[in-house]
Amino acid sequence: MSNEPAATAGRSSAFTGLPSGIVPYVAILAALVSAGIHLWLTPVVIEFDTMQAILFVLAALGFIGGIGVFLTRYWRRAFYPVAVLFALAQIIAFFVLEGPLSTLAIASKTAEAVFVVAATYLYVNGGRDDRAAASPRSES
Repeated sequence: MSNEPAATAGRSSAFTGLPSGIVPYVAILAALVSAGIHLWLTPVVIEFDTMQAILFVLAALGFIGGIGVFLTRYWRRAFYPVAVLFALAQIIAFFVLEGPLSTLAIASKTAEAVFVVAATYLYVNGGRDDRAAASPRSES
């Protein structure tokens, strides 16, 4: 017999559950679309610019990692502006680096713009319900 359930009973899960409302899901979907497009284009981009391909992978990992943190108790309201700036950096970099205009580029930049709007909305309106994510120190 294993004592595993008894050993884990005292630990709280890092996952706080699914967010409520539609806006968090819009933000998550937009981030996934942008990440998916960046990963999809990486093999194409690597053929002519290795550094840009690495940046594509890092952009995708940034969005995926952000979603991962968003769904845990480690998410804080102060992360919304960071997420917005990250997405805006993707849009600005596309134009500064004169990225080729294509259907996938438009889809990615549109998803990033939707993400910016959704994350800004969540920041201004208090974000998702973080009561489950409150640390014991902040409750006292």
